[in-house]
Amino acid sequence: MTRAFYIILAAQFFSSLADNALLIASIALLREMLADRSQEPLLKAFFTVSYVLLAPFVGAFADSRPKGNVMFITNTIKVIGCAIMLFGIHPMLAYAVVGLGAAAYSPAKYGIITELLPAEKLVAANGWMEAATILSIIFGTVLGGFLSSSFTHNWLINTLPFITLSPATTAIAIICGVYAFAALLNRIIPDTGVIYGKQAHTPWKLIKDFWQCNLILWRDKLGQISLAITTLLWGVAAVMQFIILDWAQTDLGKTLEQASAMQAFVGVGSTIGALLAARFVAMRRATSVIPVGMFIGISLISLLWIRSVWMAFPLMIGIGALAGFFIVPMNAMLQHRGYVLLSAGHSIAVQNFNENLSILLMLSVYAGLKYFHVPLHTSIVFFVVLITLLMYLFYRWYLYNKVHYNADKLIEEIAHHDHT
Repeated sequence: MTRAFYIILAAQFFSSLADNALLIASIALLREMLADRSQEPLLKAFFTVSYVLLAPFVGAFADSRPKGNVMFITNTIKVIGCAIMLFGIHPMLAYAVVGLGAAAYSPAKYGIITELLPAEKLVAANGWMEAATILSIIFGTVLGGFLSSSFTHNWLINTLPFITLSPATTAIAIICGVYAFAALLNRIIPDTGVIYGKQAHTPWKLIKDFWQCNLILWRDKLGQISLAITTLLWGVAAVMQFIILDWAQTDLGKTLEQASAMQAFVGVGSTIGALLAARFVAMRRATSVIPVGMFIGISLISLLWIRSVWMAFPLMIGIGALAGFFIVPMNAMLQHRGYVLLSAGHSIAVQNFNENLSILLMLSVYAGLKYFHVPLHTSIVFFVVLITLLMYLFYRWYLYNKVHYNADKLIEEIAHHDHT
């Protein structure tokens, strides 16, 4: 891996660290405001909506200039979104501004990897990127809970008596500094020298081009499988983040701070799974992990009977390991298939659009279940059945494409494309 890759990795870690810490701090702020608990999943939905609405435009923006420059601009937007929470803007609206920066950041973040590295290194690079992202989720959720706690706030007040902010807003102020540091790292990412053709500028033309890119990837017999699977899994990951928070507080009797730390164990497992995939799953065998997806859904049903923290730890690690091992090859295959068919920025924009549409749908369903006071265990069963059934149908879809369209042959074309 090149020095530039490690700079990108560090920038991604701190930017994502701040995203996840801010989510927990924003939940704490909503609770300080005595807001209805059904608003909490909508925080993530407001963050995600920018990915869907801006998808036709962010790919072209990412391909229009050096991606390090794009990442700096978009991280600056995150700083602004975080900062305006301190001036009384509602957390959901402010988090939506952060999502605006994140939506434009993502195509540049993943697109630059395909520009820097050959195809045979993409699974390994995605493994490292996934591991860095997961570690940032681990430390970010723990950091958000720690910074928002009354213990930390009291210590800061005693140490720095001029602080007059509440626990949640104090956490948010510190998180702004983390975003600023990530933006500084973006400034030193070198230009890869890759230049794409002139990008469209009119909204209608951009929307039309994006729709064509979407159709191209969905019609591809390999791209459609990996896109469907990653779309489902990212939606599941988003809703499970809130389910685990609620489950740890309801069934294990934990506080928000302790429940956010519980998510760290899912992240530890995901890191292990991602690194194992990077080490042992070659691009040519990426489709071999598809059956693993069904076990992710099935494993979640065990949440219904766990009442001990010590039993919860290995369960969280196991669920995370399955997800990490599964998603890395799927992401790598989708990214390079999109790069071959489209371009780095456009393919990631298509991927983000579909995945975040799934996140919006899943979070809206969970927010609705909470609003109507559906019991937590009933909600868990609902999502377990949904995930397992859809993963099974996607696996059957892949087998159909393999038999009738020789879909696996397209993986060989990935290697051929890289050598030519």
